[in-house]
Amino acid sequence: MLTVTVSPKYQVVIPKAVRQALRIRPGQKMQVVEYNGRIELIPEKEITALRGFIRGINTEFKREQDRV
Repeated sequence: MLTVTVSPKYQVVIPKAVRQALRIRPGQKMQVVEYNGRIELIPEKEITALRGFIRGINTEFKREQDRV
């Protein structure tokens, strides 16, 4: 487990191994969420990076009448 220190300006440095694993780049925006007493940083992805991410999903299912 990696540990970071909060600076006097409430800043933290994301460890290099995590930055590389998640492909975080300088200037990239992050969502900050408080969840069950912890802080979660969620990297925002550009819309072009999401292209094709649901390819192959099964769309052949019966919809409920109020969802048609």
